[in-house]
Amino acid sequence: MLDVAGAVVASGPDAGVAAHYGDPMREQRLLAAGRAVVDLSHLGVVAVTGSDRLGWLDTLSSQRVRDLAPGQSAELLLLDVHGRVEHSAALVDDGVRTLLVTEAAHAEPLATYLDRMRFMLDVAVAPAHVAVLGVVTAGEAAGEAAVAKAAAAVGDGALLATWRDPWPGVVPGGTRYALVTDHPGAIAPTALLLVAGEAFDDVAGRLLADGTPVAGTLAWEALRVAGWRPRLAAEVDEKSLPHELDWLRTAVHLDKGCYRGQEGVARTFNLGRPPRRLVMLHLDGSDHLLPEAGAAVAHGDRVVGRVTSVARHHELGPVALAVLKRSVPADVELRVQGPAGDIAASQEVVVGTDGFGQGRPADRGPVTPGLRRPQG
Repeated sequence: MLDVAGAVVASGPDAGVAAHYGDPMREQRLLAAGRAVVDLSHLGVVAVTGSDRLGWLDTLSSQRVRDLAPGQSAELLLLDVHGRVEHSAALVDDGVRTLLVTEAAHAEPLATYLDRMRFMLDVAVAPAHVAVLGVVTAGEAAGEAAVAKAAAAVGDGALLATWRDPWPGVVPGGTRYALVTDHPGAIAPTALLLVAGEAFDDVAGRLLADGTPVAGTLAWEALRVAGWRPRLAAEVDEKSLPHELDWLRTAVHLDKGCYRGQEGVARTFNLGRPPRRLVMLHLDGSDHLLPEAGAAVAHGDRVVGRVTSVARHHELGPVALAVLKRSVPADVELRVQGPAGDIAASQEVVVGTDGFGQGRPADRGPVTPGLRRPQG
């Protein structure tokens, strides 16, 4: 939708679509109310077909998807042998094929990895020509209804599937590290509408003709940051464990069968104490400048973490997600490296400083000393 009046092209992991259309705060309010749609067609989609597809994905990933019903949504991670995050994907199956939505830069590596793991099973992997629209399903949910209406007008099969983000719920087999009663992610639940690539221009044209508001990725990201929702292209680096990001809520099943990285996931959950933790930072906005993703976060004279995502929220003001050393006290003021000097920041705890998830096994009592050989 870059041909829409006022469109400003996004950069970084969202390059290729609009960051905003001239009024980011208005777009964000419309999106939060469920009235606007966001062009996320830069995201990559991988299709998996064959009768063994769901059982096969179950054995490779962190999530139980073997018995996933057509139209049901799930989220999964692919981990390395130590339990660190390598890929994440939103997954929905239509009864014939499974569609995996991931970051643009990860689509080809994900497809390549999956293709190498097929062995003798009835499975085929290929990139899919699918475009993605994002909506918030709270409020009026007019955006979702408008897309469905436009897709129906274009013709049968234009709207391929809808993936409903399970965040911030705790899915069967999952657990939570953010032990809050009212999770902020519940304020603006989201969905991804998967549209046949060849029909996307017609769908977009009908949406605009019907007067459906459009929002850019700045609005989408602001709601994600405010909802503490981790993203592969932002919060994840080569050391990331899902526990550090509270990702066991929606993307990990603790009781399923073996998969690569399972031992690392179980060990960190059972013993606690992942080395880092996700926080949301409320930034001092007095100088009207925001830090960039990757900016250092300091406590006193010591760098204790890095900013992973930054946004201006229509109600909260300037906020950021950051990954800190777990040992950083939750009640201390922090400083974030900004373009014109340090920016004061206060923490809102996501993952606690103890590193314990809900349901973690209780610590054992004191170990009984071993018997000693009598002396003399």
